[in-house]
Amino acid sequence: MKAGNAEYLAVLDFPDVIPVFPLAGALLLPGGNLPLNIFEPRYLAMTEHALATDRLIGMIQPDPASNPGDARPALCKMGCIGRLTAFQESGDGRYAINLTGICRFSIEKEEPPLNGFRQVRFTISESDLDFGGGDETVKLDDREGLIDTLRKYLAANGMDANWEAVEQTDDEMLVTALCMMSPYGPAEKQALLEADDLNTRAETLIAITEIAMARDGGSTAIQ
Repeated sequence: MKAGNAEYLAVLDFPDVIPVFPLAGALLLPGGNLPLNIFEPRYLAMTEHALATDRLIGMIQPDPASNPGDARPALCKMGCIGRLTAFQESGDGRYAINLTGICRFSIEKEEPPLNGFRQVRFTISESDLDFGGGDETVKLDDREGLIDTLRKYLAANGMDANWEAVEQTDDEMLVTALCMMSPYGPAEKQALLEADDLNTRAETLIAITEIAMARDGGSTAIQ
């Protein structure tokens, strides 16, 4: 998997410990790009640490079962490692950054915090290193079913899309973009992340969208 100027081909290409950014409702997938506005002191420290070391940050959600008021909520087991591929200083102490997804990871052990931000030891499966990055050889079993669901969703919400661009997008990037842009909650976003292959992820997205439209009478509000 290539992200920015770096290529990650084996587990040994990663450090033993990475900082993690717990953010409910945020989804980073391999090959996707996630822009973030960094302003809390602990996450400013995290960003500066990443810039000074290997530029890696693990995006992960707090466990939905944890108390939202907890200062240190339990974390979901799985997240996605991103490489910091762009950053801009705001002039008032903030950073605007972009993370490019590399691969999923599972938490093995949480380490003591560093400068206020959390960090973990983690594991990566070799199969995850092969999944992501816009590989045009990866094909969907039901691309038309996914696009048909997208059409129904957009029509129900009074929106449209550049269908020519959609048709020209390869299957993997299409699924990644639709999952990351989807307006669903933390549990649904986690289910999309944990889907083990492209077709399972597409099927999960279709099922979530159909359930949401049925529940909301055909429309789903954009968050």
